[in-house]
Amino acid sequence: MSDAPLSLADADAQLLAPGSMFETERKSVGGIEMTVWKHAPSSLRQILDLSLNHASRDFLVYEGQRFTFEEHYRHAATLAARLVDAGVTKGDRVAIASRNLPQWIIAFWGAVLTGAVVVPINAWWTPEELAYGLSDSGTSVLFVDEERLERVRSQLHVLGELTTVVVISEEPSRPAHLGDPDSDSRVRIVDFDAFVGVVSDDATPPTVVIEPDDDATMFYTSGTTGRPKGAVGTHRNAITNLMNLFYVGQRATLRFGVGNLDEKGESIPNAGLLSVPLFHATGCLASMITSTAAGGKLVMMHHFDAGKALGLIESERLTMFGGVPTIAMQILDHPDFAKFDTSSVKSVSYGGAPAPPDLVKRIRAAFPGGQPGNGYGLTETSAAVCLNGGPDYVEKPDSCGPAVPVVEIAIVPEAFVGDEPAPDRPSGPDVLGELWVKGPNVVRGYWNKPEATASAFTKGWLHTGDIARIDDEGFVFIVDRAKDMIIRGGENVYSVIVEAAIFGHPDVADCAVVGLPHPTMGEEVAAVIVLRPGRVVEAEEIIRHVGRHLARFEVPTKIFFRAQPLPRNPQGKVLKRDLRTSLVEQLERPN
Repeated sequence: MSDAPLSLADADAQLLAPGSMFETERKSVGGIEMTVWKHAPSSLRQILDLSLNHASRDFLVYEGQRFTFEEHYRHAATLAARLVDAGVTKGDRVAIASRNLPQWIIAFWGAVLTGAVVVPINAWWTPEELAYGLSDSGTSVLFVDEERLERVRSQLHVLGELTTVVVISEEPSRPAHLGDPDSDSRVRIVDFDAFVGVVSDDATPPTVVIEPDDDATMFYTSGTTGRPKGAVGTHRNAITNLMNLFYVGQRATLRFGVGNLDEKGESIPNAGLLSVPLFHATGCLASMITSTAAGGKLVMMHHFDAGKALGLIESERLTMFGGVPTIAMQILDHPDFAKFDTSSVKSVSYGGAPAPPDLVKRIRAAFPGGQPGNGYGLTETSAAVCLNGGPDYVEKPDSCGPAVPVVEIAIVPEAFVGDEPAPDRPSGPDVLGELWVKGPNVVRGYWNKPEATASAFTKGWLHTGDIARIDDEGFVFIVDRAKDMIIRGGENVYSVIVEAAIFGHPDVADCAVVGLPHPTMGEEVAAVIVLRPGRVVEAEEIIRHVGRHLARFEVPTKIFFRAQPLPRNPQGKVLKRDLRTSLVEQLERPN
């Protein structure tokens, strides 16, 4: 009898068989025919109800605070009732702008239970950026931590639809600091605990009819032009991602025997370190919602610290961590790594940034009982499109894995202008082109951005802007990004936004922003600048100028001044790939 693992195709055939939990069917979603999970829950409300199956387990852990699944459920149900009392109805937008806190998660689920659309706002945005997101989304109720309150306070006068700001205290022993009341403000500012009020042991959610294709979330993303765009995701989108992750986990167990199993081979609850922001699709849809459904514990920190993370791995018996490659590298590189008991770790998975291939070997060596993994997805795909883990990842560390079963993918020539992939397009493992994605995880479009929606979504296909190839086994390899996007420590930095800020400096004649490789952050933001004739500017001045307008993670860390014009093609577009290559060669050249 062969010891060879079950093939990918044979495992898929078993798990997707008719009558199985992971059976699929063809269905029209928004007028588009696609493959969907036949037995998926119909709404996120059902996911929260499932969490009561784990009522007594710890769910949320943060700096001394603990919530069991039942405590979380009752808090979310009570908060939902308070939101209804505050006038929130189905389809209204409720935003959250906060660092990772237990109350972030309670606010998310409380808003979902009302049928509202949750708008996770990037907590590192500047006051002006926060105001844009809140105004563009039409948010009526906003949850913030104390730091974000101070940023948004100066913008309240321009937020005409905002009625209530609920403030989370980072110290549960005291109410939130609300600042001095503004007698001229029409916006109510209230402490989170005061807003929730008394939480009864039998609190239940309000009765709201929620359909699979009702809107559920609006995550902000950007592109090559213009302001950030609100990607509107449905309940089906979020639950498809959940089913995708469950499916890939089951397939790995079937093929390789891997998973979170005890010595007897029995499944034990996951316990994960939440080291990516909840305002990203990965943190919210992939980590938080999955843990809610599966009974997994989520452990949060005020800010990431590798030494403290190692302590939590030991004390909380964490089974998984990751998020972005830099997190894994910082933990592995910590000088006290060997002093901690990390034997509970079963999975170190990441995505959202380029990962050095040798990281796989380092993870395998450091965590003998664990499995490395990575994946690929976008905000517009509600997180996962492809996932690669276990022995597959060891064999193909440059790949993000095969697409999940309900997702269709295609490699399309970069200059292609059709609405859907042409059947006679070039194919084969060496063919490069733009990756297009279609499936029930793809969002319905961008909020109030019809032109951007029409450009990025055609007949159900999302044009990702990423350049890829697909090998003979269906494994996807991302080789470049067509969009001018830099991934810095898991944060998306859009070149056009940084360039616009640089162009605001009076001495700048031309500029281009590119990403350069960084050993721990994945990429760093570099700006190449041509000054106006006769002007002299120091790099620090450019950095300070950009820092006054953009979030800290968007500010360039390297500035290159150039005397000659930037390289451009005949249409006038900067040749960023050539520019990036020359900068890398310049940095690698011996002094």
